[in-house]
This record gives sequence, structure tokens and C-alpha cells, in this order.
Amino acid sequence: MSAKAEKPPSEFQQIKAKFAAADAAQATELADKRAKDKQVALRNKIARRDFTYSHGLLVALLLSFVYLHGVGIYLFTKGFLLTRLVLEHKSSCDISPLQEYGDAALPNVDNGCWHPRTFTKAVVVIIDALRYDFTVPYVPADNTSSPHHYHNTFTTPYRIASKNPENAVLLPFIADPPTTTLQRLKGLTTGTLPTFIDAGSNFAGTAIDEDNIISQLKSLGKRMAFMGDDTWMALFPGLFEEEMNHPYESLNVWDLHTVDNGVNEHIFPLLERKNATKWDVLFAHYLGVDHAGHRYGPDHFAMTEKLKQMDDVVQRLVDSIDDQTLLVVMGDHGMDSKGDHGGESQGEVEAALWMYSKKPVFGRLPKELLPQDEVRSVAQIDLVPTLSLLLGIPIPFNNLGAPIAEAFLGKRGEEGMKNLATVSRLTSAQIKRYQREYTGTKDEDIEVDALVKTTWEAGQKKWEGLQGKWAKKAPGAWAQVYSDFSSFQRETLRICKYLWARFDLVSMGAGVVVILSSILTLAIYARALKGDSIQLTGFYLGWIRTGLAAGTILSLPAAYGLAEKLEVPRLHIVLFGTAIGIVLGLLGASMVVRQRLASVLPKSGWGVLSLLFAILNSVMFGSNSFTIWEDKTITYFIATFSVCSFVSSLRRKDTRTIMMGAYHSIMLLILTRVASFSRLCREEQMPYCQSTFYVSESSSVSASWTLGLLFAMALTLPAFLGDFYSGTSSYHGPAQFYIGWAFRFGLLLVAAFWTLDSADNGSWYPQYDALIKGSKPIIAQLVLAIALIAGNVGFAWSSLCLDVEVKQTNGNGNVTFKPGTQVTSVGGRTVTILGYANVHGSRYFLLVLSWALALILLQKPMGALSLGILLYQILTVVEIVDINNLSSSSIGPVILALLGNAHFFSTGHQATLSSIQWESAFIPLTTIRYPWSPLLVAGNTLGPQILTAMAVPLIALWKAPAKRDIKETESLLSRVGRATATYILFQATIAGASMMCAGWLRRHLMLYRIFSPRFMLGAVTLLVTECVCVLMGVGAVRWNWTAVAEVFGYV
Repeated sequence: MSAKAEKPPSEFQQIKAKFAAADAAQATELADKRAKDKQVALRNKIARRDFTYSHGLLVALLLSFVYLHGVGIYLFTKGFLLTRLVLEHKSSCDISPLQEYGDAALPNVDNGCWHPRTFTKAVVVIIDALRYDFTVPYVPADNTSSPHHYHNTFTTPYRIASKNPENAVLLPFIADPPTTTLQRLKGLTTGTLPTFIDAGSNFAGTAIDEDNIISQLKSLGKRMAFMGDDTWMALFPGLFEEEMNHPYESLNVWDLHTVDNGVNEHIFPLLERKNATKWDVLFAHYLGVDHAGHRYGPDHFAMTEKLKQMDDVVQRLVDSIDDQTLLVVMGDHGMDSKGDHGGESQGEVEAALWMYSKKPVFGRLPKELLPQDEVRSVAQIDLVPTLSLLLGIPIPFNNLGAPIAEAFLGKRGEEGMKNLATVSRLTSAQIKRYQREYTGTKDEDIEVDALVKTTWEAGQKKWEGLQGKWAKKAPGAWAQVYSDFSSFQRETLRICKYLWARFDLVSMGAGVVVILSSILTLAIYARALKGDSIQLTGFYLGWIRTGLAAGTILSLPAAYGLAEKLEVPRLHIVLFGTAIGIVLGLLGASMVVRQRLASVLPKSGWGVLSLLFAILNSVMFGSNSFTIWEDKTITYFIATFSVCSFVSSLRRKDTRTIMMGAYHSIMLLILTRVASFSRLCREEQMPYCQSTFYVSESSSVSASWTLGLLFAMALTLPAFLGDFYSGTSSYHGPAQFYIGWAFRFGLLLVAAFWTLDSADNGSWYPQYDALIKGSKPIIAQLVLAIALIAGNVGFAWSSLCLDVEVKQTNGNGNVTFKPGTQVTSVGGRTVTILGYANVHGSRYFLLVLSWALALILLQKPMGALSLGILLYQILTVVEIVDINNLSSSSIGPVILALLGNAHFFSTGHQATLSSIQWESAFIPLTTIRYPWSPLLVAGNTLGPQILTAMAVPLIALWKAPAKRDIKETESLLSRVGRATATYILFQATIAGASMMCAGWLRRHLMLYRIFSPRFMLGAVTLLVTECVCVLMGVGAVRWNWTAVAEVFGYV
């Protein structure tokens, strides 16, 4: 009997089994997916930690180079820009410098300490920046010339001096550079010479601790009143009578009237007869002329109005004083053709001096004693002994000035010349006493010059021969005595200038060694390391720590053992030791990993071009002519790169790539040429240069047509920048809002600000002056808020410049691709990620744009247009770098550095102190505020370099996808670090070259006019740009990277 057949499963059971199998498969798939997600999450967590750690190490390594450069510049500066020794000795009324030569000293405070006084009271008026040619009649050079706004307006001093020469004298008053107000006040009150480094303290004055006229008057019980520039309060705290002390803020150069009106409000009541006993000496410091020059330039109707006001003031002073009061009106310095000062051009150093008295006390030197110059001039330090002797007070101990002859020749004939010889001998004796004390303190012998000894001995011998009742006094004998003592004073001054131009070669050499060694080690890290340099960052830092520790330990005992022998401060030895320790640590690490090192010398044509640019830019600092014309040279370098990139683009295989490469190369060349048309010529470039930055060469006012260009830029520049984003389909999300709306709105506000400024300058709507003045800082602060607050916060938290496009596939399955996209097919549909190919660069550039808006605000209109061009050029450079596959080459960072330096000149700057646009501190502010005011001036001066430094990471980030290609041997962070290091290397090379050339040419006639300012510009540019590069540029890469990784992951 057969077995019963097995019953087949029902249809329901079959379906159930299939569902069970599907559930099991899905469960397995979900389990696998969860396991994979956990693995991916773990890998992302590890990758994020590794990235954060590597990024921190990179920043620390780059900051070690910042430290090396800071130490090198500090050491060189301390040896190069020396300050003179200040003696604390004080002259005393009781001890005449002539007592040691047997003269009977009869000090009498009431009649004069060392010499009988001429006046009991004095009114000393400083009209800031009163240039000599403002005070004399205009004489046309030819039939075509015509007077300027500053001519034939301030006429009272010349008219009185010409009509009554025995009552007044008007002379060119020559300032010793640097021609900044604070240094001039020191010279005018102490009789000493400034040093070049003093110019940097113009806005941070400290009390004068050496002997000066003000302290001498105070010690003799004289009551002094003051009104005007508050710089005096920092120099002479507590020396003026509190109830007659009226200082006003001095640095707001846009305010022409507050200080001057305040001085007038207080000075004339004190000159009334009822208040005559309240004061002995009155000091007044007017600022309107100086501010008019800074704001408008000298050739402007505002200068005419200020000079007319000063002329009325002087006439009122003449009418108000009595015959026992000396009136002194002078400028502390002059101004150049644009109204600026700080350097040593003739216009800057030639101020005016006018002395007036109602009694006839002034005379004139005989022709045989006059110099060969057409107009006799006096040095500003000569005012110190002159004013001291006229008022009967001791000459300040450190004085090097000579008495002004016209003030002591009032008596006719030999009596007048005898009086002049007497005060000249007295002044010479004080200078000789200073010589002796300075020699003993500083171990520098001022008396070594034979001519100095000869002139003193000759003058003293002739003086002694004229003493006694029966002494023979031949005609002209007193003139010979005066001539000998004047020669003594001139020779002593010459020797002191030479001594105070001495250089500390040890400190200078140490600074050069640190800079050169830092350049070597930076070149190894930036250009010689093969592969991914991030892998070795921690290794290098370990060696740096070891070298730093060793250098510190070894330098501390050396500092105590060598400081006195080398005559350098111990701090300098310690700093040098730590710097050399870091350098040796870097070199030691490089030796250990030498198998990873290639040659520092370039192996490609682009590398050779980069090196050539660096070498040519460096060696030209050895020539004053090339240094003067640096702006033209840099333009030539950029043009050369443009031509080379054009030729290189033609060698690409893809037609579209060829077209885009050629287009960007041509645009870079054209825009470089256009930007070069904006220029501010320095004095040494004349007459081969024509300034276009302002409306004219004798003005500091921008042309009105630039306002129209600002509005045009606001409307068009965002669209042009958006085109770069459209090329990679990145014009989405935050890019649309910030470029299309926020940035455009900020530029419109900038244009509105400068329109209101022009309306204020030109008094277009005088009835709305208060409203216009009040609106400007509000608009400027709004722009800065959009740029720096909203821009930075938005960058930190914004999304990526991406969009997702979902489309059904065509019937044939074909998909149309867009450039810069990532395409994925899912179930018959295509998911396109727009902007994927430039996800890093498109987002990072928004930060550059934020900073650009702030920097554009801080520029004058032509400078703002120049920065707009620079923004476009930055994107053309990164496009050229991408098209030619140069993201790892040195050429990209070098061209960015050259662009920054080129636009430094096209934004109205030069390597001179007088070209600093101090008024930029008052764009968003109405008063000086620290630290904001110096930062605003720095942003104006170094705006192009700051902008290119911020853009350096774009060399690596532009058109870099979210995921690293597995074939790439170098990570994106490594490329960012390499580009940053290369940029810093180029700036360090420029700074080091300018440093060495300034040191080598330290005895050159143009040292303080050309080479020193260029060295200081190079040093400041290096320190500022590398700090921006490392802290802001590389620092912001972390935020950028994190935003990308949150979407696409770290792995």
C-alpha cells in the first residue's frame, strides 16, 4: 500500500513565507545599515577629531613663524631707529654756564637770570601747519601762473614786518623731520633734535622729562595759560594754571572750527587790561589750518577762510598787547601739496616765524653775515634760546639751538652787535656744558671734532681781547666774535646729528639673521616638503618646543654674561636665543625627515616665475629710483603673469577651458592697467607723475565724478561676482542673499556716505549741515555692522551654497549635466546637487566679501573703486589657478601678494609718512577712541594687503569638491597651509630685503626719506598680513570645513 501523497502548501502559506523571507532580508539589511551607519559615524567622529587637531597644529606652526618675524623686526628696529639719550640735568638761574670762564654771574630773577630780559610777558601762538609761503605775497613764476587759494590772504605779518622792521621780523622757520606735531612741540620747547622713530608716537605722547621752557617758567613762578591742541596736556601735565587751561581734542581732522573758536573764546578775555596780572606767558595752539589741509588740501576755499580767520586773530592780538609783551606767531611745520605732513619735503619743513613787539627791539644782520640763500631762515630749535633770553629765564640744558640774531640787534651799530655776540657766547657756553655732560654719560665725545674746539677757542680769545676799558675794539670785532660762536654752534649741531644717526650694528645684525633664517625654514616647509605636510605638523612642533626650551635655557646665562660686553639689553639676547632655538628646531626636524624633502628651488616654469618676481622685487630696494617707482614695477609683474597665463591657457585641451582661461587672463591684465590709473604721486616722482587720486594735485578732496562710479559699482559688482558662482552652479542659498542683496546694499550705503561727505565738504546744502554731519557716522557704523558683525556671524552659521534639483530621466535614459554638479540616479529620477564642485570655495569667499565691504568703506572713493577691482581680480586669479592646475604651485599666493601691494598704491598710499590718511579714523567715529581709531587707520592703509591675505585659502579651496579624490596625495588642509606659508614667505622676503637694504644704505642721503619708510611699510605689512592669514584665514577654514562636513561628512 503506497504512502499517502504530501499535501502542497496553500497559496496563502506561500505568500506568508515570502513575506517572512522579505522581512528577514529587510531586517538583515537594516541591521547591516545600522552597523554601517555606526561605523560611518565613528569614522566621522574620529575624522572630525583628527581634523580639529591637525588644524590647531597648523595654526600653531604658522604662529611660530609669526613669532620669528616679530623678533627679527623688533631687534633690527631697536638697532636701526635709535633714540638719543635724554639727560635729566636742569639749567638753574643761580648757575650761569659762563661762571667757569671767570665771568661774574649776577643772577636776578626779576631782571633776567643769565642775561637782562627784554620782555616781562609773552604771547606764543602756534598756528598748526602754517607754511611760510602762506604768509608772503604771491610772486608769479611766469605770465601763465596764478595765485592759489592760500596766497595773499594771511597778510598782516608780512605787512607789519615790511613797514616796521624794528617792530617785527618774519622768517622761514625750518623744522627738523619728522614733521609731526608732537615731535615739533618737543623741539620748540627743549631745543633738541628728534629721532626718526619718534614719528610713531605722534598719537601717544608722554610727558617731556627733559629740561624745557615750560618747566623753567614754572620753576621761576611764572603763571602760564594755555588753550588749544590737547597734545600739550600729555607733554606738560600740571604745568599750566588750572583756571586758565583749556585743551581741545586735536586729532579730529574733519573738524575745522571747534578748536580755533575755543581758543578765541578764551584768549582775548585774558588780554584785557583787567586780567593782565593773571598770567605771565600765554600759549595758544590753533588747528584749523592743519585740519583744512588734511581734509581739503591747501588749494581750497576752506583754506582761504581759515587763513583769513587767522589773519584777523593776529591783527587783534597786535592791537591787544602792550609794549612789555612779546608776540610770537609760528607754524610747527608746513604741509605738502596735498595738505599732509610727516616727511621732509620743503613744503613740510618750511614753516613761518613772526615775532612782534610794540617797542623797537628787532634789527637785521649785516650783509656780510648773511648766508648765500635768497631768504634767511632759522631752525625751529633756535626759538628756545631766543625766547629764554628775551624773557630772562635759563636756557634749557639740552638745547642745541642758536639765538635768532634779529631779536638781539635792536640797538644800532656796534652796541647791537655786541649784544648779539654776548648772547651767542652765552648760548655756546651752555651747549659746551651739555657736550661735557653728554660725553661723560654716553661715552660719546662730542668735542672730538677739531673744528669745534678751534671755533670755541677762537671766539673766546677774541672775546677776551675785547674786554677791559682800554681794549682796542676794531670795526667789526664783535661781528667776528659772533661769527666764531655761530660756527661753534653749527658744528656742534652737525656732530650731534651724526652721533644720533649711529646704529647698533649688533642688534641690526641679530634681526637680519633671525629674518633670513626664518625665510629659509619657511621655504623648506612651504615648498620642499613632499606629500601631505599636515602629517608632519605635529612632528615639527615637537622639535620647535625642544628648540625653544633649549634656546631659552642657554640664552638666560648668556644674557648676563654678554649684555655689558656687547652693549645690548639682556632682553635682546634672550629673544635672539629663543628665535635661534626655534630655527634650529625646524632645521633639525627637516634633517630627520629629509627623505620627504625635495629641492627648495622650483622645478616648474610657474615656480621659476614666482622666484623671479620675489628676487626682482627684493633687489630693487637697493636703488632709490626703483624704490620710488615700485608701483610701476609691481604692475609690470602682474601684467607679465597675465600674459603667461594667457599663453598657458591656450595649451589646454578643452575648448571651453581655453576660452575661460584666455578671458580671465585678459581681464586680469585690463583691470591691472585700469587700477594703475588711480595714483597718488610722491614728491620724488615729480614731474614724471600726475596724481589722479584726488580732484587735483594740490587737494585732498575726491573728484565728484567718483561718486557716480561708486553707485555704478554698487549696482554692477555683485552681478559680476555672481557670474563666478554661476560657473559652478553655486549661486544658491546664502550666496544669493549676501552677494545679491546684503553686499549690494552695503555698497549703496558706502556710496551714500561719500556723497554726504562731498556735500559736507562742498557746503552743497548749508541749511542741512548738522543733519549731514550727524548722518555720516550712523551710515558708516551700519555698514560696519553689516560687514563685520552680520557677515562674520552669518559665515559661522550659514548653510552651503548648494541646491538640489530632481528631474525625471529622458526616455532614452540620458541626463543633461551642468558644470559644478554632482548627479545621482534614483528610481528613474536624477538628483543633481548644484554647486557641489565648489562647495568649499563658494562658501569661504562670502567671508572675504564681508571683510571687503568693511575695507571699502574705509577707503576714499577712488580707493573704494580700487578695492572693487581687486575683488574681481582675486576671483580671476583663483580661476586661472584652477584652469592651469596650479593649486599646489607658489604662483597663486605670490600673485595675490603682488595684487595687494599694487592696490596699496592705487588706494592713494605711498611708502611715506605723509600719505597716511589719518582722517579715516573719523569715518564711523566723531572722536578718537582706542583701540578703534588706530585699527581704522590700519584698515585704510593696509586694506588691499588684508583683503588678499584673507583670500589666500581660496587658492586651495576654490572649486575643491566636498570629498577628497582617493588619487590625491595631499589633503585640502595641507594645500591651505602650503598656500598660506607661501604667501607669508613672499611677504617675509620683501620685508627682509627692505630691511637689509635700509641697513646697508644707512648712510645714504635718502635713508629717512625713502629707505626707512619702505622698511617700516614692509615690516608692518608682514606682521599684519601674516596675522590675518593665520588667525582669520586659516582659522576660518575650520568653520568652513565643519559646515561642509555636516552635510557630506568628514570621510
